[in-house]
Amino acid sequence: MVFTFCSIGTELTGDDRTNLYSNFGLLYPYGHEELDVCEDIDQVRAVMEKYPPYQSIFAKLSYGESQMLDKAFYEEEVKRLCLSYEQQFHYVVFFAYMRLREQEIRNLMWISECVAQNQKSRVHDSVVFIF
Repeated sequence: MVFTFCSIGTELTGDDRTNLYSNFGLLYPYGHEELDVCEDIDQVRAVMEKYPPYQSIFAKLSYGESQMLDKAFYEEEVKRLCLSYEQQFHYVVFFAYMRLREQEIRNLMWISECVAQNQKSRVHDSVVFIF
C-alpha cells in the first residue's frame, strides 16, 4: 500500500507496482490487483477500507489526507504491540519491546528536530504515545 501512495503521480505503471508487491498477506492477490489501478489517494482509501484491519486506520483520517497516514499506522502498531504484553510464555514480548523502543527513539528524534528548528508548536503533531 505504501508503494501505491508513493507512486501516485509518478511514471510507475500498474505492472511496475505489481512487481513491488509481496505475494503473501491480507491484500494478496485481489487487493493488489485493485491497488494497481488506483490513480489517487481516495481510490486507495476506498480499496483499503474493504479490509477490516485497515478500516480503523483510515477511519481516523479525513478524505484527501495522506500526511498523517504514517502516524496512523504507527499508532496501530503500538496498540498491537502493547496487546502482546497481555499473554504469557511467548517470545513476541521481546520483539514488542524492541519495536516500542524504536518508536520511542522516533518520538525523541521528532521532538529534538522540532526544538532545533524552533517549531515547538509542532511537537505533538507526529508523536505516537506509548502506553
